[in-house]
Amino acid sequence: MHSSAVFLIEFGAIILGLGLLGRFAGRFRFSPIPLYLLAGLAFGEGGLLPLGASEEFVAIGAEIGVILLLLMLGLEYTASDLVSNLKTQYPAGLVDAALNALPGAAMALLLGWGPVAAVVLAGVTWISSSGVIAKVLGDLGRLGNRETPVVLSILVLEDLSMAVYLPIITALLAGTGLAAGSLTLGIALGVAGLVLVVAVRYGRHVSRFVSSDDPEKLLLVVLGVTLLVAGLAQELQVSAAVGAFLVGIALSGEVAEGAYNLLAPLRDLFAAVFFVFFGLHTNPASIPPVLLPALALAVITALTKIATGYWAAKRARISAKGRWRAGGTLVARGEFSIVIAGLAVTAGIEPSLGPLATAYVLILVIVGPLTARFTEPVALRLAARLGKSEPTGRAQAQPPLVKPQDAVDDQDAVRRS
Repeated sequence: MHSSAVFLIEFGAIILGLGLLGRFAGRFRFSPIPLYLLAGLAFGEGGLLPLGASEEFVAIGAEIGVILLLLMLGLEYTASDLVSNLKTQYPAGLVDAALNALPGAAMALLLGWGPVAAVVLAGVTWISSSGVIAKVLGDLGRLGNRETPVVLSILVLEDLSMAVYLPIITALLAGTGLAAGSLTLGIALGVAGLVLVVAVRYGRHVSRFVSSDDPEKLLLVVLGVTLLVAGLAQELQVSAAVGAFLVGIALSGEVAEGAYNLLAPLRDLFAAVFFVFFGLHTNPASIPPVLLPALALAVITALTKIATGYWAAKRARISAKGRWRAGGTLVARGEFSIVIAGLAVTAGIEPSLGPLATAYVLILVIVGPLTARFTEPVALRLAARLGKSEPTGRAQAQPPLVKPQDAVDDQDAVRRS
């Protein structure tokens, strides 16, 4: 059979299979990410039916998927939103980083993987899944709850940290020295700061330049600019993902909303391809040896995320019920944990890191919606049995810390994941 025909058959089967898996997940109201990862495991090395002709195209599609994930994340927030969150919620972000990144780093060191793998695994365990969390909030009808702005603020701060974290691990994975790594980080921070200044002061002009009444032209211009900037950022050894994120931040108003609606289907398509690609490069036989560490790490970091949400909601004077709901909602890990682990897998840092990250995400992306639903009633029931009462006074209304809630309701897959 001709190679092009084989490619079309393979890639068509992949897309069809992903669509059916997504429909199945939607029917039972859970994230399709674990199903996409399992599909990649089934068709990858050591799987049931390894791919051949379409693997290279899937690799390119996966890279585009990462770029679109970060672009859409940037489109959801304005520069003023980000600056406001940094000023008001940075203590919660620091607590979040300390409680959730350190367990991953400690696990990598205990397994003898070295400091670079420790930095990577710290990011895997730190970042919550904005896409899964946004979906859960909508499914549970909590978008208007008083604890929801606290949850979203933590997610926004995690997203912001990616602009610093990604260049760091990019430099570490590339094996550059201290001077080169510092230069890379300095360039990344300088570009990020410049984009934020331009977005705050001249965002209207940038949006006006990109704006078009024709959806086709708007789609082509935004996508072209994003890929161009991502490529330039990659060439400067910053990060293609960070470049895409900054493009999204620079756009605002009707242009951002229009671009979001046009790009959402493309994001969903290529993001699904990305998860499949990650699974393709993970041998299913390599998962059982790391399953126990992944399970232990999942239990520990689920508890630390609950503690993070509880503390942040308490600081915002939310009632006890809202504190437990906030904590349980933050547990899910997903797209960005896989993005971070994928960088390490591509660099060949530690063979077992990819399988551990896959198992870890599979566990928490399934457990996350359950903790969001049941953490509050279980915690209050245990407190009642132990004879301890927590303050349940009225939650005080908090000013919105991110974009209006209806913007979050429109999310299909991703926001900080």
